[in-house]
Amino acid sequence: MPSILDLCHELPETRYEAGATLLDEGEQTGKLYILVDGRIEIVKGAFQVYFTSEPGSVFGEISALLDIPHTATVKTATVCRLYVVDKADEFLRSRPDIAYHLSRLLAQRLQSVTSYLVDLKEQFEDQQDHLGMVDEVLESILHQQDETFLPGSDRYPDTKI
Repeated sequence: MPSILDLCHELPETRYEAGATLLDEGEQTGKLYILVDGRIEIVKGAFQVYFTSEPGSVFGEISALLDIPHTATVKTATVCRLYVVDKADEFLRSRPDIAYHLSRLLAQRLQSVTSYLVDLKEQFEDQQDHLGMVDEVLESILHQQDETFLPGSDRYPDTKI
């Protein structure tokens, strides 16, 4: 299977200086970014969540697929080159090969989160506090079938949408 970079080689490539904000949490741009090279920082609220320099990393996909504002801020930590898609929803509908690649990526993330939660459940199954609620979280994740997606959680609904 070709890599996402191979599939996107015809897209416009843009160079960004270090410190550039690509996506702002809470905003909805309709853009999708694919990292060619460089280092990206992801921030949610006041917390630095992740750094990546993995070529082919995708940013903006959750917002595009769920039609919601961006769930995190994405910034360049170094000079970066990225493929940029201005109308991500239209692009993904017209490119099933890339949509399939993205589906696999999201399925891998879901598998990782599910495995982590199962591990937590096993470690804390005797707890009566919030750690003992992991089974409810797993149930919610694994059986979410509604067409309508509501971001946030029961405790902290996302009211920005």
